[in-house]
Amino acid sequence: QVQLVESGEGSVQAGGSLRLSCAASGSIFSVNTMGWYRQTPGNERELVARAPTKGTSTYADFAKGRFTISKDNAKNTVYLQMNSLRPEDTAVYYCRAYLRVRATMTWAEVWGQGTQVTVSS
Repeated sequence: QVQLVESGEGSVQAGGSLRLSCAASGSIFSVNTMGWYRQTPGNERELVARAPTKGTSTYADFAKGRFTISKDNAKNTVYLQMNSLRPEDTAVYYCRAYLRVRATMTWAEVWGQGTQVTVSS
């Protein structure tokens, strides 16, 4: 009913930049929050940044000053601009949305398929 489609996967050298995009589509009544998480092998998924439809965005400490999350509410799309990338930023990045499904009028958590970001030294 609802899907998140991510784009922007890539490989860069340390110090470079990447921009990830995530668009939500389907039976959507409203979106509460969209955000980005990341995961490396053997580790739990961790928050990178999240942007509520209303309110202030929040960032993980490692993302502050380097990453910027932005959201186009009209398009149900969230972006993550990543600058000054480091090798330790290498991970699979997942988009997450907390939204209300139109067909059922229930709230649901939806995840994207994940996109690989690789930063080489």
